[in-house]
Amino acid sequence: MPQWLCNQLTRAFRKKDTRQIKLLNDCWFFYRNSVSEGSDHL
Repeated sequence: MPQWLCNQLTRAFRKKDTRQIKLLNDCWFFYRNSVSEGSDHL
């Protein structure tokens, strides 16, 4: 997981900002899926 995303998630959890947590979670799954799809084509 990229460091910037880790930092954002930590901040969102500290503030108990569920909207931000859900958004960052979606970003992570999108990022992870796009990276894994890219490696499947190699």
